[in-house]
Amino acid sequence: MSEDKTAEIVLALEIDAPALADRLTALLSNIPGLRLAAPGEQAAAAIVARDPRIMPEDIALTQRELDVLALMAEGASNKMIARQLGISVHTVKFHVGSLLDKLDATGRTDAVAHAARRGVIEL
Repeated sequence: MSEDKTAEIVLALEIDAPALADRLTALLSNIPGLRLAAPGEQAAAAIVARDPRIMPEDIALTQRELDVLALMAEGASNKMIARQLGISVHTVKFHVGSLLDKLDATGRTDAVAHAARRGVIEL
């Protein structure tokens, strides 16, 4: 009589906090049918936990740009952003243009989407 074995699932952990990574490794290593991927090994799935306070290295946004981006993500117009931040609409337009350049985006919605995918903001 042969045993019916399901395929092993290879899981990668990409976690910034060493203590959390160690704890998850200990918990997950005892689950039958699950194996943690070795560094550089292809995995079927990944658990990713990044510190949201750490900006991706290739994106250098100023605090004011982050403020404008957060309000853009909420759907605020340039006029609303200007009022909220106490700056002129012209200055908001300048920051929006800078964000589009830095995030390599084609428009406001694209900039918010790029920033969310890169972990710059959370939606």
